[in-house]
Amino acid sequence: MALTTQAAGPVGLPAGSAPQPTRRRRLGLPPMTAKLATGLIISGAIVLFGLLGPFVVQDPARVDDIGLTGPSGAHLMGTTQTGQDVLAQLAYATRGSLTIGAIVGVLTLLLSGFFGVVGAYAGGWVDEFFSLCTNIMLVIPGLPLVIVISSYVPDKSLWLVALVLSLTGWAGSARVLRGYTLSLRNRDYVLASRVAGEKRWRILAVEILPNLIPLLASQVVFAVIFAILGEAGLAYLGLGASGSISWGTMLYYAQNGLALRLGAWWWFVPPGLLLALFGAALSLINFSIDEIINPKLRNQTRSARRGWVMSRKQLETAKEATL
Repeated sequence: MALTTQAAGPVGLPAGSAPQPTRRRRLGLPPMTAKLATGLIISGAIVLFGLLGPFVVQDPARVDDIGLTGPSGAHLMGTTQTGQDVLAQLAYATRGSLTIGAIVGVLTLLLSGFFGVVGAYAGGWVDEFFSLCTNIMLVIPGLPLVIVISSYVPDKSLWLVALVLSLTGWAGSARVLRGYTLSLRNRDYVLASRVAGEKRWRILAVEILPNLIPLLASQVVFAVIFAILGEAGLAYLGLGASGSISWGTMLYYAQNGLALRLGAWWWFVPPGLLLALFGAALSLINFSIDEIINPKLRNQTRSARRGWVMSRKQLETAKEATL
């Protein structure tokens, strides 16, 4: 009589069963870490404030005859030198800065993807021409060019500022995407698709682009950070978009109103704090995406943390050495 055997599963699981992947892994989501959770919570709260805040505050251009006053029941964040509510300005400024970041992020994604991914996959003279354009934009200083363009345009719209920031910030992302696409172009599964007679656009859309999603997400997050900080710098210099309000314009008017000298911290601290918090939150998200793209970076971070933890015996030895 033949005996049938069934392979035993891992410890704690019935025979013949295998550990099931988690729901996040099945959905293709990145693993949740402390850095990623912190970045998502802070950035999500700021985005919600920018989306919903303007609907519950008063008109930021409304002028009251009360002058520069501190936080109170009538004005939770105080007023400016002309009696404008700081909370109302902060809500509209948050929406304006987030709008700039979103527009620049999308435009940078399109430009860097076209010049980096499409050019590298096409190869030949197309890749050479796209690389030449990328290299030219890389050597052009971004901030001075933005200042020159903004200073020569009298009426600057929000879209014009976003377009200028996008044109000066896509080249670095295109360079990174080109290098990674060149390595993917010579993978076995891509060559097999070519041999099988697949169309070039389908190979690019199905075989290459899905492997670039983490890198594209990282480049978009970096572009949003660059856009918000760049627009804040332009607005602080008085070169921001006309007729719009952002964190940079709030800091610009606070400087002109001598808020620091008068001790009106409620005027310049909120926009500066939101600018720093949002930049830090996006940086934490970007670091988490980098660990997803490069697993060696995650392993090195864990190894370094293990090295920081000293055993009790090592602590006693260190104490004896210091006595």
